Amino acid sequence: MAVRGDRRLSFAEYGPRSGPAIIWMHGTPGARRQIPLEAREYADRRGVRIIGIDRPGIGSSTPYLYPNILDWTHDLELFLETLAIDTVRLIGLSGGAPYALAAGAALPDRVHGVGILGGVAPTRGPDAADGGPIQLAVHLAPVITLARVPLGVTLTQAIRVVRPLAGRALDLYAAVQPPGDKHLLSRPEFKAMFIDDLLNGSRFQTSAPLADLILFTRPWGFEAADVRVPVRWWHGDADHIVPFRHGQHMVDRLPDATMTVIHGESHLGGLGIAEDVIDTLLDLGPRRARRSTSARKP
Repeated sequence: MAVRGDRRLSFAEYGPRSGPAIIWMHGTPGARRQIPLEAREYADRRGVRIIGIDRPGIGSSTPYLYPNILDWTHDLELFLETLAIDTVRLIGLSGGAPYALAAGAALPDRVHGVGILGGVAPTRGPDAADGGPIQLAVHLAPVITLARVPLGVTLTQAIRVVRPLAGRALDLYAAVQPPGDKHLLSRPEFKAMFIDDLLNGSRFQTSAPLADLILFTRPWGFEAADVRVPVRWWHGDADHIVPFRHGQHMVDRLPDATMTVIHGESHLGGLGIAEDVIDTLLDLGPRRARRSTSARKP
């Protein structure tokens, strides 16, 4: 789909086009097909339209570095207009969270609700949360910024080399993860989804994860207080990549947000409760009152 500056964004969609729309923002790394199979089946069964968008530099999306995360919402607005989508809900997984929150800040009349799954918190500005692995990106940001293009080419070539061993590589990654993620990645349908998304998304380029890391270490262009649409946040209390306290920190600063703790789960735990997440979002509207949610073990 054409967006600003003669660029394009590639996307995948599931479910009927007449259903309520949910934009699913993939993690870092990730691409448009990083959507659980149970969510795709749910979309068909319940008449929900789920759309995964490749960020610039992955899949067929034109490589581009936004000046800040908020700027991407201008592309999103064109995207929604082209698909004739009046109102929408967004889900942001991990590195997709800042983009989903930006939509809630920039398009409050169109966004009925935002769901966050183990989302990244700001590293700059009044909402910044310190600590966690994201601080490594803060220290490396100057190098990544200067070498983003060659690093992207190198990463793409490396993935092409290991493509025949993708399944084994994912098994090795899963073997060193906490029990929650290890269990999830042992499920054949989740493993197949991740491999399919990685191989399809990296066929042409892999600069999007580097652009994400740069943008995460800059001011986002908006603050938590600007996100006045309902936000529902799910976070594993054993998350080893984005600390749980980062998620709670953001929930405390957002005007209308609640936290659901996924007990015993780590970073990918939100993917295992996709149906609950979608059900919760579909129940949200722009003027819904706050409500508490009780955590449940997926």
